[in-house]
Amino acid sequence: MANNKKQTTYSDSGVDIEAGNKAVELIKDRAQKTFRHYNGKILSGIGGFSGVVELPDKRVMGTSTDGVGTKLMLSIIMEKHDTVGIDLVAMCVNDLIVAGITPAIFLDYIAMGRQIPERTSLIVNGIIEGCERAETALLGGEMAEMPGMYKDNDYDLAGFAVGFADSKQALILGKNIKPGMKVFGLPSSGVHSNGYSLVRKVFGIDINDPEKARKILDEEHSFLGKTLGQELLEPTTIYVKQIKSLLSKYEIAGMVHITGGGIIENPPRVLPEGCAINIKLGSWPVNPIFKYIQEKGNISIQEMLKTFNCGIGLMVISSDDIKEAILIGEVIKGNKYVSFLS
Repeated sequence: MANNKKQTTYSDSGVDIEAGNKAVELIKDRAQKTFRHYNGKILSGIGGFSGVVELPDKRVMGTSTDGVGTKLMLSIIMEKHDTVGIDLVAMCVNDLIVAGITPAIFLDYIAMGRQIPERTSLIVNGIIEGCERAETALLGGEMAEMPGMYKDNDYDLAGFAVGFADSKQALILGKNIKPGMKVFGLPSSGVHSNGYSLVRKVFGIDINDPEKARKILDEEHSFLGKTLGQELLEPTTIYVKQIKSLLSKYEIAGMVHITGGGIIENPPRVLPEGCAINIKLGSWPVNPIFKYIQEKGNISIQEMLKTFNCGIGLMVISSDDIKEAILIGEVIKGNKYVSFLS
């Protein structure tokens, strides 16, 4: 039977990925003109997972910055602040490690309506835990109390990571990817830190009605094995140790951190000219939360794949058989796109 109900899209929640892409295009050329001020070699452009430069001693330095997004709204509603710091570290260091850059240093920025020391301690302890998982030093940060800009209970997080590679030859930027190579996936822990505006729309979670929102988030679901809120606050997987191990065993041509834009829009960021990716749907176990979001929100599979990680948090491209990962597809001839086989 045909489903005539209007399907929900990410843009319905107020997030326009195409507008974000257009914004990047509008600033890209002018931003890249500032590269002339760096007295060295810049190895990446605007739009990659991280910014990469060569240092005078020929070592390579990578930088990355990110936040946690509207997942923080759930943290505020549920008054649970001890895991979002892990998300903050994960979103930055995962972007570095996919380029073959080992994260070394992390900085954080916390903006808030009112300083609540006990809450700040929980947030920062999460950041420290994230740095432990990423084997990265938390070097410092900034706390800004901004009444009037934020409500008393509101806060936002930003993270900044710096890492190093021994040389340009150690970088993994996708230039060696070729048709015939295999695409492997590393499982995600859940929704990670992207798509939460759509999640909130699907479940009717409104920060302006915290009592109703808490009731929705505190509901137990047997198929999740926990409450909805616990599932949605599951922290983002930090892949640093796992990737370090894989790099010591296999020849890896490219890696992809699946963030905003999902499985559709992230892989083309590392593909060279003449390459595309074929992904076999059903080749990996999909976390139950994604099926629930799709059914509850009446969301198309295409929109799900363009918004969420759908169970694959990071992709690895190699000619080797990587036993520690799931084979989910292959590189084919094409022009930087992702196609899907059922």
